[in-house]
Amino acid sequence: MPIAEVNGQRLHFEDTGGDGPVVAFSHGLFMDGSMFDPQVAALRDRYRCITWDERGHGETGEVGEDFTYWDSARDLAALLEHVGVQQAVLVGMSQGGYLSQRLAIERPELVRGLVLIATQAGDDTEKREAYDQLLEGWMANGLGDELAQTIAAIVIGPGDPSAPHWIERWRRNTADNLRRIYGTLISREDLTPRLGEIQAPSLVLWGEEDLAITRERAEALTQGIPEAELVAIPGAGHGVNFTHPDQLNPHLERFLARVAPVGAAA
Repeated sequence: MPIAEVNGQRLHFEDTGGDGPVVAFSHGLFMDGSMFDPQVAALRDRYRCITWDERGHGETGEVGEDFTYWDSARDLAALLEHVGVQQAVLVGMSQGGYLSQRLAIERPELVRGLVLIATQAGDDTEKREAYDQLLEGWMANGLGDELAQTIAAIVIGPGDPSAPHWIERWRRNTADNLRRIYGTLISREDLTPRLGEIQAPSLVLWGEEDLAITRERAEALTQGIPEAELVAIPGAGHGVNFTHPDQLNPHLERFLARVAPVGAAA
C-alpha cells in the first residue's frame, strides 16, 4: 500500500504512473480516493492519475489533531512533490474542491487546471444547525439505517445503489475522528473574496439534484474565478462523478484536452 510520509502525515495514495499529464484527484467528506475509480479507468491510458485519502479518511486513517483545508492543501502539495510532480490538473469533489481551491491560491505554480465537482467557495452557515444534529445523532447513537440513508442522500444522492458500500465504511469512524473531520468542514472560511486570485483555467461540474450545493452556489463559484465554465449534469446528486460518470467524464476529458493535452510537457 503506497504511503507518503509528508507534511507530518502518513498519506495513503495510488499512482497509475506513466509519462502523461498528471491529474490529481481529491475526494469528498466521508469518502476516499476510490470514489474516482470511474474517472481513473477512463483516463489512465493517457494520463497519470493520482488519488489519495485525505486526513481522517480511508487508508490514511484517523486524524489525531484538528486541521484546516489549508493544511489539506499543503498535504496535496507535499504529496505531489513526493512523487516528483511539478504541475497537475487538480480535480476536487466537495471538500476536495475546498482544498483544491486553496492550493490554487497558495501554490498557483503547481496547478495546470482546476476541476471543481459538487463544491462551492462559501461556507455552510445556513445549514449548520441541521448538519450539527445529524452528526450529534451519529456520535451519540451510532449510524443507524435511517440516519445513514439521510446522510447518503446528501453526500451521494437519493436512492443510489452505491450507498450501502459507503455506509459500511462510514460506520468504522470513531466519534473523535468524526468530530475532527466534521469540524474542519463546518469551520472553514468563506473563500469567495479570494476566488479572483485563482489563475488556473477551471471547470465547475454540478449535479442538478445536489442536496448539498445549490445552483446559486455553483454559479457563484464559477463567476468568482476569472476563467471558469459551469456544466450542470441533469438528474445527478452530490456524488455526480461516480453516480453519473457517463455524463460527467466527457466534460472532464474535453477540459483536460484543452489545458493538459496528451503529448505536451507534463
